[in-house]
Amino acid sequence: MKFRIFVSTLAVILLAGGLASAKDTPVQKREKSRKMAAQTLDDLYKLQPTSRELIKKSAGYAVFSNIGTNLLLLSTARGAGIAVNSKTKQDTFMKMISAGAGLGVGVKDYRVVFAFETEKALSSFLDSGWDGSAQADAAAKSGKSGGAYSGAASVAPGVWVYQITKKGLALQLTLQGTKYYKDDDLNKP
Repeated sequence: MKFRIFVSTLAVILLAGGLASAKDTPVQKREKSRKMAAQTLDDLYKLQPTSRELIKKSAGYAVFSNIGTNLLLLSTARGAGIAVNSKTKQDTFMKMISAGAGLGVGVKDYRVVFAFETEKALSSFLDSGWDGSAQADAAAKSGKSGGAYSGAASVAPGVWVYQITKKGLALQLTLQGTKYYKDDDLNKP
């Protein structure tokens, strides 16, 4: 009986988090991703004004909207987003999935913004995706010192990340067990 309740609850959480826009056309999904990215960047610039400088001078950036769920010992997240090459202005639509273990119950709506300092870092993200299973768990910095950007966490050479929750800028970023990859359906001409 408890197992059936667990499975039913998990199914409801996963459906609510990922299939709400399943009826949208690819054109509508691309437009929603663009609007989400623009709104997320506006929110980030209000929360952390110095982030505008990092994004402006970056080789590219990526913005994701994610829904994370934690049900007893299982935590999962899924999301979608867009990566933008600052030089060419080319959009690449992407997906995100995460799984892990963690005690608790709840749903977390959050957004993640990546800033790539170099073309190499951006290309690597676009061509290979990014796998955060290598314990990318870092505290956000306050102030700019030693090459750090205020509110951002360095998760790889030349890659900075901001995480925004409904309460504002996250003080700790956890990307452990997270995979970012291209959305083949939305990147078709």
